[in-house]
Amino acid sequence: MGVRFCKDGHFIVIIVKDVEETTEWKIRKKQKSEKDSKKRAAATKIQAWWRGTLARRTLLHAALRSWIIQRWWRHTVVRLLQRKRRAALITYADRERAVVKLQSLVRMWRIHWRYCQVLNAIYIIQCHWKCQNCQTCALLRGHCVVTADHLQFHIEIINP
Repeated sequence: MGVRFCKDGHFIVIIVKDVEETTEWKIRKKQKSEKDSKKRAAATKIQAWWRGTLARRTLLHAALRSWIIQRWWRHTVVRLLQRKRRAALITYADRERAVVKLQSLVRMWRIHWRYCQVLNAIYIIQCHWKCQNCQTCALLRGHCVVTADHLQFHIEIINP
């Protein structure tokens, strides 16, 4: 709405705005700023939630990766321990086998040595027996006993 005044021959145009429009505009501006602040608050909440989700996801991935690495390391340690145990068992079995073999060879050698001694004694007795002139013919009967420590040989002279 415009009002015209005349002052010294000049016209002045004054436009007065409607008060209701200005008040309505201020109310709209206020409502708009309230809506904007609510939107900002909602956006801030959404952004905080999203950042939290990303942080939790990152922590979950890190935890899963560390769990995988720990599982791999434990598996590796178990494999190394099994290899060490197997190597120790093989070494122990080889050593025991060698000891048993050596003991067997020593026993065999001792028995062979005793057998050779007895055989030597038998040959000496037979030689002396053949060389000796007897009026009666006699027979020799032998009996052999083998034990873990020694070899026993019994000879009997039997007259018919």
